[in-house]
Amino acid sequence: MKINFKQMKKVLIGLCLVLLSSLSGNAQRLMTLQQSVDEALKNSPQIVRMRLGLERTRELLIAQRAALRSNFRLNLNPYIYSNNRQYDEFNQQWFTSESTQSNGTFSVRQPVIWTDGTISLENTFGYRDNYSTSSANSFEGFSNNLRLSIDQPLFTYNRTKMTLKELEFDHENAKLNYALEALNVERQITQYFYQIYQKQMELITSREEYANRRKSFEIISNKVEAGLTAKEEMLQAELDMMTSQSTVQNNEVELENIKDNFKQMLGLPLSEELMVIAEVSVLPVDIDLSMATNFALANRMEIRQRQIDIETGQFELIKTNATNEFKGNLNVSVGLFGENEKIKGIYDNPNDNEDIRFSLEIPLFDWGEKKARMRAAEASLQTSEYNLQDEQKTIRLDIRKIDRSIKNALIQIDIARKNEENAKLTYEINLEKYRNGDLTSMDLNLFQNQLTQKKNALTAELISYKLELLNMKLQTLYDFEQQRSIIDDVMKYEMIQ
Repeated sequence: MKINFKQMKKVLIGLCLVLLSSLSGNAQRLMTLQQSVDEALKNSPQIVRMRLGLERTRELLIAQRAALRSNFRLNLNPYIYSNNRQYDEFNQQWFTSESTQSNGTFSVRQPVIWTDGTISLENTFGYRDNYSTSSANSFEGFSNNLRLSIDQPLFTYNRTKMTLKELEFDHENAKLNYALEALNVERQITQYFYQIYQKQMELITSREEYANRRKSFEIISNKVEAGLTAKEEMLQAELDMMTSQSTVQNNEVELENIKDNFKQMLGLPLSEELMVIAEVSVLPVDIDLSMATNFALANRMEIRQRQIDIETGQFELIKTNATNEFKGNLNVSVGLFGENEKIKGIYDNPNDNEDIRFSLEIPLFDWGEKKARMRAAEASLQTSEYNLQDEQKTIRLDIRKIDRSIKNALIQIDIARKNEENAKLTYEINLEKYRNGDLTSMDLNLFQNQLTQKKNALTAELISYKLELLNMKLQTLYDFEQQRSIIDDVMKYEMIQ
């Protein structure tokens, strides 16, 4: 394909000069495509919501990991006083008890992620002053109780490890959603960006058309003054010129409306003047369809999301299988207790405390609840597996369609460029005929309209080609223009600023 770089350069320079001259000297912000995308990724409402969701899952994961570390706690009861009248059934008499206490408990609790058990160490130290009318004895002194205990679930799945894994999947899924939304914003901004560019080009074309109409009107006016042409021709030429001027004004209004919408998407003040600068030169890109498909299947985030759905579905299957399950629990506790009127003698005559508890929970009959829930969980898991296969097939189909569209767009660009050249040449030839009086203004109007349509059609085809290349990049996560992977670029979207 022959690429007319001079023509492209001329169009871009003309675009800048024409628009700059039309804005009454106000300062403008020149926006490239990359600048527009970067701006949107900072201020887009969708991105802000995704970023907050990502922060939420990240903090929940951090909290769960922190919960798996040793938990230190100190409980203090500085002052406890009670004075009660009670009945002693053994001695068949009423008595009054008075108690003053002060104690504190220091505990360390350590979850064991590998076994889903818990190891606890507690030490309770306190002071007690007890008096009772039912006994001549009273106690005033100190006590200390040191205990080490292990609590271990048996015959069931590891809930601690599964909870952590689920939070990890939630966070990974949130990162994937954030990156996908960033790619979606890039697609939306790019489409809007090229809409503005296309409208800018249409404005340039309409101004060129208006200049041609004025030139035609001047020619026919001179002929009417010289008595070479009927006055009706001048009236028609004046009408064509006024219509062309109206088209320019309409394009200016539409361009400003699109710019306002674009500013809203970027979070820019509506009063700020801006102009987009785009590079729409066409370089044929060699795309290996097989490589593009394999790269997409290996790296597309939607594939990973479907895989996460399958893994979480398997977790749900494990949870469901634990409905009305046979399970047990083992609790072992050993301790050392001492008491004395003085602190130094607390462990002069210590007592050993041991406690061993083994319990079982045995379901007998659940009326088919577990089987029904298992069938539902299995159906959900099969749906997730089917969704993965369907996602892979959809990716293959989309890439094949985009590849065909890119090849077709190149052909359409060649045709559109040739049509523009022919329309321009045809207009120039018929303009000369018009000057010589061999063509009416209505006939010339047809050729002018044809030239305008062909110019706008070429711009549309160029933009269509650029958008198809963008679709291929976003679908495959590979930039075939630069011959590089964009996975690292996508991963930067996962970072919270």
